[in-house]
Formats: sequence, structure tokens, C-alpha cells
Amino acid sequence: MAFAWKAAGLTYNRYLAVAARVARRSLKEDKRLQAERRGEMDLRFAKWEGGKQGENKPLASANAEAMAE
Repeated sequence: MAFAWKAAGLTYNRYLAVAARVARRSLKEDKRLQAERRGEMDLRFAKWEGGKQGENKPLASANAEAMAE
């Protein structure tokens, strides 16, 4: 039996991000604001090609670009 997130075409990391966002949005206003600040991503990455580092991009914007494609 396949997992629901896998059957929906999501990666496990994307599934966790969606679940965390839903949980944060279900909180009361004061707790929700604190949780949303903790949930912000500050990760950056760069793609390496031919032994050279590409442009550094924020992970959140790269995920948004990938989902748009």
C-alpha cells in the first residue's frame, strides 16, 4: 500500500512542509505568529556544474520555481 503523500505526487519533505503549515495555521493568533516565525526558511543552496558553483538561491524561492514547472 502506497503512502497518501506518495500517491499524491509529493516528496516526503514537501508533505512535511504542508503538514507543518496546516498545523501552524490552526493555532490561535498569538501562538500562530510565533510558530510562523519559527517556520521561515533561511536555507540557501547553489547548483554545481562542471566543478563551478552556480548562483546562490534561497531554498524557498527555488521550491516555488520547481512547483511552478
